[in-house]
Parts: sequence; C-alpha cells; structure tokens
Amino acid sequence: MGHDHAQHDGHGHHHAPADFGRAFLIGLVLNVGFVAVEAVYGFSTGSTALLADAGHNLSDVLGLLVAWGGMILAKRAANHRFTYGYRGSTILAALFNALLLLVALGAIALEAVQRVLDPSPVAGATVSLVALAGIAVNGVTAWMFAHGRDHDINIRGAYLHMMADAAVSAGVVISGLLIVWTGKAVIDPLTSLAIVAYIFWGTWGLLRQSVAMSLSAVPPHIDLVRVEAELLASPGVAKVHDLHVWHMSTTETALTAHLVMPGGSPGDAFLADVQERLAHNHAIDHATIQIETGANCTQHSHGCA
Repeated sequence: MGHDHAQHDGHGHHHAPADFGRAFLIGLVLNVGFVAVEAVYGFSTGSTALLADAGHNLSDVLGLLVAWGGMILAKRAANHRFTYGYRGSTILAALFNALLLLVALGAIALEAVQRVLDPSPVAGATVSLVALAGIAVNGVTAWMFAHGRDHDINIRGAYLHMMADAAVSAGVVISGLLIVWTGKAVIDPLTSLAIVAYIFWGTWGLLRQSVAMSLSAVPPHIDLVRVEAELLASPGVAKVHDLHVWHMSTTETALTAHLVMPGGSPGDAFLADVQERLAHNHAIDHATIQIETGANCTQHSHGCA
C-alpha cells in the first residue's frame, strides 16, 4: 500500500526573529568601544580584573554578532542545496565562540595566578570608574533588547548576557573600591579569577548545548515520551516509530515520525491537527509525518514490526 507524506512548516507559528537590527548595531558599537577602553586601562593600570571583564565583553560582542547573524540568516530562503536554509549556522557559530572563549579564559586565568603569586600595584579608583562605565554600557544594551525578550529566545539570550555583564562589572567596581580601602593589590587578580570561574560556568553550558545541537540531540525542553504519547493518542494511530526530534537552529525545532494507521490516511485535516498540537503543546515548529497502514512498513523502516 502507498505511504502518505506531509510536511507542515509551522503555519501560524512563525518563529523568525523580530527585526532588532538597530539594537544590535548600537549594542555592538557600545560594547566594542567599551572593550577597547577596558583593555587600554587594564594594561595601563595592571588590572587583570579589567582585562578579564574586557575578555568577557569581547565574547559578548561575538555573541551579539552570532545573534544578529542568526536573525539575518533566518530571513534567507531555502534552496536546492540547503533545504532548511542556513539556520544551522547559528549552532556552529555558538560552538566556535564557546571554544574560543575557553582558550581566552585559560590565558586570563594563567595571568591572574601569576599576579596572585607576585602582586603588583593597581590603581583601584581608575579600575572602579572604568567598570562603572561598563555597568552603564551593558545596562543600556540590555534595555534595548528588553521588550523582545519574552518573544524570541535569541533576544532573550542577548538581554540576559548584557544583564550578567552589568553584574560582573559591578563586581569589578567593588574590587577597585576594596583595593583603595585596604591597599591590597592581590584583591584584583583574585577578583579576575572569580570572574573567570563565573564566565567558565556559563561557557561550559554553552559548549555542552551547542555540541548537543550539532549532534542533533533531542532539545532539552522536549519530552520525547510525551511527544510519542501525543501522537499515539491521535485517532486511528496504532503505533509510532522512527520518531526524531532535533534543533534546526538555536531557536527552531523539527520532528519526523512514522504513524502506523491500519485504516489508512484520514486526510489533510488530520495532519494539520497533529502539527497544530505538536506546535502548541511541545513548541515543535516543523513536523514531517509519514502515514503507513502497517502492511509492509518493515520493508522500509525500523521499529514498525
């Protein structure tokens, strides 16, 4: 018997990022300028805390570029070679940025350890003033993304990253004030090590997530057992097999599945209902369903016996 194939591309559930081009541009200009200022003052004052924060902000510049690139690529149409478009490039970019940042963190940590063993004078007041400017820069950038954070996970990520940066800069301000108060220069490299540990924690999570996405793992927000139960609960479905769910990009999820229906395909309305439930209940944007009667599915598929 013949097999019916149907693909539904999330009609009514479009997840392309909103146009935050201007916000990304302003945020990039502000952060690149601030990275340069932090790096200059970090070297001139001998502050590894400022250099660590500059490295973090540089990674955030890359993060903003990735998010902006994802927004632009999401608007490009698919073609005969890239049938899903270029959405997956955001996953590769996240993986690259995570690896690059880990190397930078290693260099900063090495320098900080050397400064702990052999502290050198640090201009605490200058460090605090520069970091205070960082709170303003990151706060303004976060504010520009605030109104979109509830509708787009990429925008939410940029917003949370900027808010975290403001918190890190606040830590550097406190470090500078403590140096002025106590005169202990060792506080600066210890603060930089704390910043490195904080950034490493987030970077390690990013690395694990981007590797999982690259290997087409089931997204963490998807309960595969519940998805299978959802499909099995559909009228006329006797069995579900070859069920796959994976990230198409950092913001979109795809599914393919074979439904064994002894009575045959009930038509397009059934497929549209399945797609709608998958989108509404499980945030699955793109679903491709194959209907089989079970008579000869073992000739072509796994797990339908």
